[in-house]
Formats: sequence, structure tokens, C-alpha cells
Amino acid sequence: MTAYVISEVKFLDHALADEYRRLAEASILRHGGRYVVRGARPDAVEGTWPSEQRLVIVEFPDMERAKEWYASSEYAQALKIRQVALERRLLFAEGLPE
Repeated sequence: MTAYVISEVKFLDHALADEYRRLAEASILRHGGRYVVRGARPDAVEGTWPSEQRLVIVEFPDMERAKEWYASSEYAQALKIRQVALERRLLFAEGLPE
């Protein structure tokens, strides 16, 4: 079953955020993931969305692959940078059965 990693992101340091994105993208691709939405400003039709926040959605073949990516040594490098580059809420969600 497809799995999604959903991030609500606020940039704290744009230069470091660029480095984070580069490392994260390489690690995502290595683990079979792909960006579905990247850095979007959602249109909040109901409720509110802070204007400084962006939305990122990454699709993985299954939850096991998503969790392997998050725990990987490749992504660990990006996570170190993330701590100072951006503030975020990170969610994992399974898609519907095919």
C-alpha cells in the first residue's frame, strides 16, 4: 500500500534549507520515493494556513520503505541540517488499498 510523508515546513535559514533539500531529495530517490508536492503554498479553502509555511508530500511504495528512508544514514545527514534550517511537522500516512 502506498505511503505518504507529509511535511508542513517553515524556513528558518534559506541557504541551509537549500542544502537540506539537496540531501533529502537524493535520499528519497534512493529509497524509492518521489515528490508529489514540493514547497507549495496551499490554498486554505477551509481553516487557515500560515502564509510562511509550505507543504511537501512525498510518495513511497509502502510504509516500510518510508520508514527505512527516515531511519537511513543518507537521510541522517539531512536531518542534522534540518534542525537549524527549518521548523516542521512531519506526518506519515498510508494510502488507500489499490
